Amino acid sequence: MNNYPFGSNSPKSFNAYPRGDFDIELGNIKRTRRSKVSSFYPVRMIKSLANRLHYYYKLHPLLVFFVSLAFGVTILIGLSLYEHHYRMLRNYRKLDEGFSNYYPYAKLKNLVMVAGHSVYTSSSCEKVDMEDSWFLEPYQKNPGQAATFLTHIKEGVESTAQDGAALLLFSGGETRKDAGPRSEAQSYWTVADSKGWFGKEESVKWRALTEEHARDSFENLLFSVCRFRELTGTYPQNITVVSYDFKEERFANLHRSAIGFPESQFFYRGTPASSTAKEAALKGEALVRTQFQHDPYGCIGLLKKKKVGRDPFHRSIPYPNGCPEIEGLFRYCGTAPYQGSLPWAYQN
Repeated sequence: MNNYPFGSNSPKSFNAYPRGDFDIELGNIKRTRRSKVSSFYPVRMIKSLANRLHYYYKLHPLLVFFVSLAFGVTILIGLSLYEHHYRMLRNYRKLDEGFSNYYPYAKLKNLVMVAGHSVYTSSSCEKVDMEDSWFLEPYQKNPGQAATFLTHIKEGVESTAQDGAALLLFSGGETRKDAGPRSEAQSYWTVADSKGWFGKEESVKWRALTEEHARDSFENLLFSVCRFRELTGTYPQNITVVSYDFKEERFANLHRSAIGFPESQFFYRGTPASSTAKEAALKGEALVRTQFQHDPYGCIGLLKKKKVGRDPFHRSIPYPNGCPEIEGLFRYCGTAPYQGSLPWAYQN
């Protein structure tokens, strides 16, 4: 006779009662109810949110509709801005990827811009500091005026010589009809060359060029930034502007803010006006500064009219072809600061 131990290991073990609880009164077996697997939490949260929206929709259908519409529009705008920023950043990073040889000044990182104020008309360069060698507007016909132009040129050359990574740009278009089709920028470059670059020829001349389309101070800055991009394949890390000292507020605050350039990377070198013209210059500057405060981009009213008058030969402006990343800034016209993406926001 085989003896088998009792228990689950016994080959003949069996359950005396089916699994579950036995109800003695009813004579039934209570089946143990298996707990359902809880739904994934985010799914339950979404369902709960949907139920709430449905509930509120029944109470206030118009309110829920407009709130949902506003939310959807906000999401679309956010995605659009993100896509635009990402595309600009991606395109900007490509500037230096494999194309350095196409830009003759790719190694230069900073911009020194000298704003032009007149056209040199003399057939020789022997009297560059004489007023009759320049085409002067009535308000410029003051003793010592020509010498201030020469000071600006020299200051630009010296600033560039002090920075081995700087590109020097003389900026100014063909603004005077009676001076003929000669640009302010080319006039300044020619004078600098006649002066042997003030002893800095070997260091500076090869990286001194012109921007020959600007018609006012705002365009001096904006166009020079675009010209820098054309020549280097990138945008300036630092900008130094050379002009009259009384124009510092206009350049360093109004124009710099209009293009959204960082204040910590913007520098100004101002030189004084001639003593005989200082009082009138300050009054005139106060008026122009007020105009730019109301019209930061110089695209309406008197500032626009002035620019049209400074384009007597109807030159086609090539920008922003050479700087497509800031095309929106070129097209913008408004009293509020430009809110679009700007490449210098991604350079650091």
